Amino acid sequence: MKSYENIQALVELNSEVEKYKGSSYSAPFIFNKPRIAVSANLNDQWGSTIALPYTDAVIKAGGIPVVIPVTNQFEILRSVLEECDGLLLSGGDDINPLFLGEDPISQLGDVNTERDRYDFALIRIAAELCIPVLGICRGEQIMAVAFGCEMYQDIYTQRKGLDTLGHNPKIKKTEGAHWINVDGKSRLAKILNGKNENGEIHCHVNSIHHQAVKNVCPPFVVCATANDDIIEAIDAYPELNMLGVQWHPEQLVKGGIEQQILLFKWLVEEAFLYHRARSFHHNYLTLDSHTDTPMKFTSKFNFGDLCSSLVDLPKMRIGELSAVCMVAYLPQKELTPEGTANAKQRGIQILEEIHRQVDLNKNQCTIASDVNAIVDAHNKKLKAIIPAVENGYMIDSLSLLQKLKKLGVVYITLCHNGDNHICDSARKSVNLNGGLSDFGKELVKEMNRLGIMVDISHAAPSTVADVIKLSSKPIIASHSSVKAICNHGRNLTDEQIKAIASKGGVIQICLYAGFINNDETKASLLDVVEHIKHVVDLCGVDYVGIGSDFDGDGELIGCRNTQQLIRLTIELLRAGYSESDLKKIWGDNFLRVMKANEV
Repeated sequence: MKSYENIQALVELNSEVEKYKGSSYSAPFIFNKPRIAVSANLNDQWGSTIALPYTDAVIKAGGIPVVIPVTNQFEILRSVLEECDGLLLSGGDDINPLFLGEDPISQLGDVNTERDRYDFALIRIAAELCIPVLGICRGEQIMAVAFGCEMYQDIYTQRKGLDTLGHNPKIKKTEGAHWINVDGKSRLAKILNGKNENGEIHCHVNSIHHQAVKNVCPPFVVCATANDDIIEAIDAYPELNMLGVQWHPEQLVKGGIEQQILLFKWLVEEAFLYHRARSFHHNYLTLDSHTDTPMKFTSKFNFGDLCSSLVDLPKMRIGELSAVCMVAYLPQKELTPEGTANAKQRGIQILEEIHRQVDLNKNQCTIASDVNAIVDAHNKKLKAIIPAVENGYMIDSLSLLQKLKKLGVVYITLCHNGDNHICDSARKSVNLNGGLSDFGKELVKEMNRLGIMVDISHAAPSTVADVIKLSSKPIIASHSSVKAICNHGRNLTDEQIKAIASKGGVIQICLYAGFINNDETKASLLDVVEHIKHVVDLCGVDYVGIGSDFDGDGELIGCRNTQQLIRLTIELLRAGYSESDLKKIWGDNFLRVMKANEV
């Protein structure tokens, strides 16, 4: 029997492989290279296949291609995508008009329903995991269809009366066939790195298709068209990190057209950011300081189930969020003994229900009411649920604070929309108290004594000033934003932000659209980054955090629930924040204030 040691070719190969023993992340040629999942084609004879130019382009761009076999076992697709950092949707057969809600026309080409189902599943899972996606040709089309956009089954038949270019000419795939016009303000223009004097980009691209996206719908916008107005590229950013092109850049890369490698470099760079963000959430404690999920509680609600609420345990697991402050929200009603008594009864009922929900899922989460308990829960891989009260309206006496403390309450928002017997509100105020009432002043002192944080979110400027002056402990704004960026009466002025920080407090930026952008229809996670930056520029990175207000109207473009909070981390990384900065923003700052209040 021959030994490989006597075969020179094997000896040389084994010697080369030997250099890269050990962890893949320590191997010089793999270090810091993100894994790019590549969707496969389905061939009747050969099964799952992929043309080499796709994987070659990913490798050339600095990524590691991982070809996913075609299967309709969606749990396998999820498992693979969970280990990847980006997704490349490749080209292939026509899309079954079943998924367009249409009957087939005679010009329809070959379809493969199994491949369609596989691609749709990949797109949905990638969106859920917030993985960046690049769709090519069919990949662009099926990405659009997955979100309800319209398609041409055949552009030549269904665009009668319109001049249509030859979109599948007998020109080599590796050469350009026609020009496209890229919107100069689009993300694609930045990726392709070039503009003419009119702010546009004209690219010469290949063309190998007879189907095309007809009309886009949210979250997509058109960012490139051919001279016959056929859609050539679509983008879903910032709602989703998904970009699609109608042409085949991998073939152009093979043909030596260097501009086209920029698309693959973009995907690899986005995947690298995603990998860094995912690693951060996996390794460090992350905390959302304000959620209104108890408003969703019903007799049948179970926090452990994936449900319509923006926060639940499955979403926390997917988003790798460690801890949430869950508030007993009490709307402001009549300032009467009866009104306060009803609020008190309701508040205690909600807090007890928070405990019950945790008991239902005690193998997954725990009540945590001090810093050590929160850290301990994180170390044990349990989600920390932190009770709080939004609106001190329920408090009829200082003695009630003892009961709230026993129920685990870590902070109390002094008021909501409207003045109460404690203080004046930023909204619907009639200047009832001129700031803190006498009872409010005693309440703040007692909260300081018991170690319950004072939250000035929703409070009038006069109230904020009184609390800052009176409190012996650092205070919080559990879900507030920056007035200098969004001129809303509920937001904090620069002077208030600096005053809170000067006393060691923290401002937790709220994700409610109306507090984030003066045009709330345009409010996105990119605006949140600007609010955070503003506080950092004013005071430093030690005084800012995140309080989503999810399930209490907090939600905006690109960050609509707990599992999408990782996208905020991605954008903070893009903006240049370090891992140390992120640790502070994502919980350490809030926990520092919490620790300073503990007794």
